[in-house]
Amino acid sequence: MIINKFKTNYAKSLTGIFTSILLAGPIACTDKFDDLNVPKHLITESKIDQNLLGQAFAQSQYFGLHAQVFQVAQNLYGDIYSQYFATTHANFNSDQYQDVGSWTASNWSNFYSSPAVQLDLVLKNTDGVANAIAKVWKVEIYHRMTDYFGPIIYSEFGNKKTSTAYDSQEAVYKNFFKVLDEASVVLKANPGGSAFVAHDQIYAGSADKWLKFANSLRLRLAIRLAYVDPALAKAEAEKAIAAGVFTTNAEGAFLISTANSINLLSRITYINEFRMSATSASILNGFQDPRVGEYFAPAAVGGGYKGFRNGLPAQAKSAVLNNENSFVGTKWLSIGRSGTTTPNRVLTTAEVYFLRAEGALRGWNMGGTAQDMYNTGIRTSLTERTSASTAAIDAYITSSKTPVAIADAYNTPPASDIPVLYAATGSFERRLEQIITQKWIAIYPDGWESWTERRRTGYPKGYPIINSLNPDVPVTGTMKRLTFTTTEYSTNATAVTAAVSLLGGPDKNSTKLWWDKKP
Repeated sequence: MIINKFKTNYAKSLTGIFTSILLAGPIACTDKFDDLNVPKHLITESKIDQNLLGQAFAQSQYFGLHAQVFQVAQNLYGDIYSQYFATTHANFNSDQYQDVGSWTASNWSNFYSSPAVQLDLVLKNTDGVANAIAKVWKVEIYHRMTDYFGPIIYSEFGNKKTSTAYDSQEAVYKNFFKVLDEASVVLKANPGGSAFVAHDQIYAGSADKWLKFANSLRLRLAIRLAYVDPALAKAEAEKAIAAGVFTTNAEGAFLISTANSINLLSRITYINEFRMSATSASILNGFQDPRVGEYFAPAAVGGGYKGFRNGLPAQAKSAVLNNENSFVGTKWLSIGRSGTTTPNRVLTTAEVYFLRAEGALRGWNMGGTAQDMYNTGIRTSLTERTSASTAAIDAYITSSKTPVAIADAYNTPPASDIPVLYAATGSFERRLEQIITQKWIAIYPDGWESWTERRRTGYPKGYPIINSLNPDVPVTGTMKRLTFTTTEYSTNATAVTAAVSLLGGPDKNSTKLWWDKKP
């Protein structure tokens, strides 16, 4: 089933207190006009205090990760297309490459009616460290949107016009670096400074920690451009390393989980309608990966960590799939259970090491060799995610084990033939596949980022889906983006039509995004 969601206004405290904020402008001859015409339960922008701004920022954090619509925004798209999971519900056709209009529309509208509004409010009513932190977070949540759709509403958001123009993905990405520059100057000039201390759910308002996050985020975005603009990618990546990125697990960006802002995946596990994919089973079982028991639970029937192919037609799905395949690990179980303490992964130190490994592989100055960064990335991930001993981690890093075949009706072969052991003399592509595959393992269950990287690099290879309902994307293809929503075509037609021209192709799921330029 698709669970019902609730709407959020400009600001709502995470303890359940709802406060709506009216952005009223000076449109009358008296400065009392706003107060006279505002209902008693609303307040004018001029009376917004720091506490309300802090609440708005906290909301932009939690809902900026699509908490309101996580199931239809990430779990049924990115989590599936990254091939972490496969769906068991007969009516969930995104697994067969169908872009479900109502789901996509919910994703888009909830972003622009909630976190985008809240963050815009914060940005317009703060300065100094608070404004700098908000700018970094803006880059984080908007890059997720452009990586789903391509052109998005960005620079013109909040213009109060009847039509709101889109920006090209190229323009958006290049502005991200500019915004990070602006924020970093302020954060660097305020060592030990803070803002939103009682509301920031990631770093409790620490300017120093947000600066390092900004640098690490710059590295992620720089690597994204490796095929479309390698010169810019190299310059921004080296700039990030020189400024200082995450190097220890304690520095990573995690959004805390509480009883009122529960882990996003944990919000939906009670519906019990997805399981481990064949790709996850092949890779994790083949590598005998110590993280498999953290990520997944043994199958209820027959035990073991088992997964099935993506894209099964409706008639092939039944409760049997749930029983015979692995669900998520206990830390992501539903509301009221252990999942309430599991933080949401925003950007981790392990990911940073794998980003550095790819950059070094490309010949960029990443502060070490590709092999060193790759091995450190694995070690960092295993240290964070498991209790594996140093000896066990060393054994894994030097393992020659490879992915295994899946015992199913499709004679599914191993997902790949790469080992864990870094192929120091291997081809560029073989080493890149190793780096991205280990990054894919390390950042689980962040399907939003993993689907993006799978589109950009082609790794992990995964399997062709069994059946496609999309005439534009064959079973051997990959969904490249989500299409613009029907609501935008009906209410913002001029702008969305212009956005298609910025896309560089038709408004289809098969049209590649700007950064998707691997030969």
